[in-house]
Amino acid sequence: MVLQEVLINTAKKFPNKIAFNDRFLDRRITYNKALIASIIFANRLKNLPDSFVGIMIPTSPGCAFAFIGALMAGKIPVMINYSTDAYYNVTYAQKKCDFSPVITSKALLEKINCPYIDGMVFIEDIIESISIKDKLIAVIFEKMPLLILRKFFHFGSADDTAVILFTSGSEKEPKAVELTHKNIISNIKSFSPVFELNSEDILLANLPYFHVFGLTVNLWTPIYHGMTMISYPNPLDFQKICQIIREEKPTVMAATPSFWWGYLKRSEEGDFESLRILMSGADKCPQTLRDNMWQKHKKNLLEGYGTTETSPVISANSLKENKPGSIGKPIPGVQVMIENYETGEPCKAGEVGRIMVKGDNVMKGYFDDIEETAMRIRHGWYDTGDMGYIDEDGFLWHVGRLKRFVKIGGEMVSLVKIEDVLEKILPNGVECCAVEIPDETKGAKIVVAVTEKIDEKKIITELSSHLPNIAIPKQFIVLEELPKMGSGKVHFRKVTEMVKEILRKK
Repeated sequence: MVLQEVLINTAKKFPNKIAFNDRFLDRRITYNKALIASIIFANRLKNLPDSFVGIMIPTSPGCAFAFIGALMAGKIPVMINYSTDAYYNVTYAQKKCDFSPVITSKALLEKINCPYIDGMVFIEDIIESISIKDKLIAVIFEKMPLLILRKFFHFGSADDTAVILFTSGSEKEPKAVELTHKNIISNIKSFSPVFELNSEDILLANLPYFHVFGLTVNLWTPIYHGMTMISYPNPLDFQKICQIIREEKPTVMAATPSFWWGYLKRSEEGDFESLRILMSGADKCPQTLRDNMWQKHKKNLLEGYGTTETSPVISANSLKENKPGSIGKPIPGVQVMIENYETGEPCKAGEVGRIMVKGDNVMKGYFDDIEETAMRIRHGWYDTGDMGYIDEDGFLWHVGRLKRFVKIGGEMVSLVKIEDVLEKILPNGVECCAVEIPDETKGAKIVVAVTEKIDEKKIITELSSHLPNIAIPKQFIVLEELPKMGSGKVHFRKVTEMVKEILRKK
């Protein structure tokens, strides 16, 4: 099965059910209307040059129709991040994948102050040019069975590339991840039973589709099950999101920890009453966030784990099996092995090593990068680059990126561990990020960026009772705010550059 089939099957099963409740433009679109719109887009996109087509549109029905229409037109969607440095992201994607057309929005370009780039096609122009004839043809197609639609539109096979997504680039240049139809569909099939997802669920879709978390969980999961999705393009509009939850009563919602903090602070008691699944992913969920969520709303914030390369879900806590602090048990159909990072041998329960993953959710590879693909997928196992362990109960624990370990005096020091301890002792509301800075004598030293001036001597004294001396940072740099990715993750590379620049000037 391919993704365009998923929409067609759902539209045939639930033709008059609301697929999109668009809270930005205040419109409701049924599944059969969603299929009609996707067919119109497919007919328009067939004539575009190149086999790839960039899509840079905020979370909305229009973005979904452009994505599905591209697939039906035989194009591969390349999802482009508009939240940070859109001009660079567009040109980088065009060069990396060698294509020109990018479907975007005039309103978006104006809002993010991004200039026109050769190849841009505006969704407003596409919509405005749709004629009565276009609509009638699409309606005729919509009523046809799948077997006949196959003769007029592209379907291909489950192993074809369904999308190009770019890694966050928080540590180095973004990589172009090729996910297949099988990758995404198998992942939905695997995690759905864990959360008992079904067509009666209502999902709040506010995560961007250029992020795998948003694309799989906020778009294709509701389409797969025939849910209604409530779409809103700005996950940072915390007050509005809380209002939407209160009024529309979704049952399922996923977000990153930084977004959950925003929703928690702006919400009133009772706002989250309808939510049965509150999922946190894409970054480590602090215990204080879980505690505050329970205190205010009596809801368990469940933590899961995934990567762009695994479509994304690898493991998750559930309402039935939840061990706070862990990243849950591997979902059905996904194998996880902890590999000793020095010997390559499998680790025993409780031993920390590389997190390796195998399953139908593992990417096809990095586009036009055989070397990097071969380095990350070995004997069918994908090397996540993360360090962790599996406990005796089968729960997976994440202890940080391998690249977020620093070797000092021959010892491996976890920057994530330092941040975890600091989180508990820093004043309320102060964010922190530990980074590695080259040092002439030790080779490397740890410097911590904080968002407010702190009593450094007091903090260092408190750290000494939680961390070995070699892991205690002796220097703190104040940044007005920590730079973040569009997903809400801390942009480690930018933090490191900012800290280095401040130290250089001292």
